[in-house]
Amino acid sequence: MELRLDGRKALITGASSGFGRHFAGTLARAGADVALAARRIDRLQDEANSIADETGRNAVAVAMNVADVASIDDAVAAAEAALGGIDLLVNNAGTVVPKPSLQQSEADWDAVMDVNLKGAFFVARACAARMADSQGGSIVNISSLLGERVSKTEISYCVSKAGLSHMTRALAYEWAKFGIRVNAIAPGYIETDLNREFLRSDLGEKMMKQIPIRRFGTPEDLDGALLYLLSDLAAWTTGHVLAVDGGHALATP
Repeated sequence: MELRLDGRKALITGASSGFGRHFAGTLARAGADVALAARRIDRLQDEANSIADETGRNAVAVAMNVADVASIDDAVAAAEAALGGIDLLVNNAGTVVPKPSLQQSEADWDAVMDVNLKGAFFVARACAARMADSQGGSIVNISSLLGERVSKTEISYCVSKAGLSHMTRALAYEWAKFGIRVNAIAPGYIETDLNREFLRSDLGEKMMKQIPIRRFGTPEDLDGALLYLLSDLAAWTTGHVLAVDGGHALATP
């Protein structure tokens, strides 16, 4: 059965590059109208235009700083007005400060938490307020393998993603009465332009040997999980954190 989102209205955060840009195109090709949100509005507008040209769907750009609650509220209101509603959210914006724990400053910690956890909550809350007043909706938070495992130099990222996964379960329990489903995807190591050189290094090859399927993922490997969790095929699925990691979480750290 093909996973379709025809006529749905979706907001994707962190959409100026990486996963977010990829997810926006995936949802539009599945039939959704999409609002791409990030701080870099110039890059967003070009991407929104490209998606609209390719898919024929309504694709708009909205400026959003997920570390600023006022900016979140303004952007969600703008997306709602441009799309005619919001019933899907992909909470994707994220950041990392890779330093050993003893070198992490308060500013480093806050920068990660403000985007990955606090920002994700307030984006979800702003969208859920609108979903609750309509016919419900579906939220997918983008967590991480490192919400379950650990890394020696990414303490704030690991903690923020563990918090995001647990927040997913808490909000699913609270918002079910409004017809809002909240789930998460926990990707493993995905090869992108930013990390390709590292993942193909000797250290990357060593990491790959820990993955039972014996390869790093691609952004396309996340599409099935994302479309399923957003679609009506997952109508009885909420509070679930779906690992898409080639079995990496099963391996001994």
